[in-house]
Amino acid sequence: MVDSADSLPPTDARLDTTGLYCPEPIMLMHNRVRDMRPGEVLEVVASDPATTRDIPKFCSFLGHELIYQHEDDGHYRYVIRLG
Repeated sequence: MVDSADSLPPTDARLDTTGLYCPEPIMLMHNRVRDMRPGEVLEVVASDPATTRDIPKFCSFLGHELIYQHEDDGHYRYVIRLG
């Protein structure tokens, strides 16, 4: 996992799930990655604290790489490379 936002790869898509709560962020992510190709990078922004548990499990289960995870003042940012 990357330690700093400065060293993140460029993203191919961005998904803003701010204001949505479990299970909606994961459902939207699942739909979004279906339209993407392996190796592409997805940025996800969320406000639901449950995503700190759900998104790493989503990545692990589906074989995606969680490149970056950061929380700042109740907003969560994830960068995922599709497997």
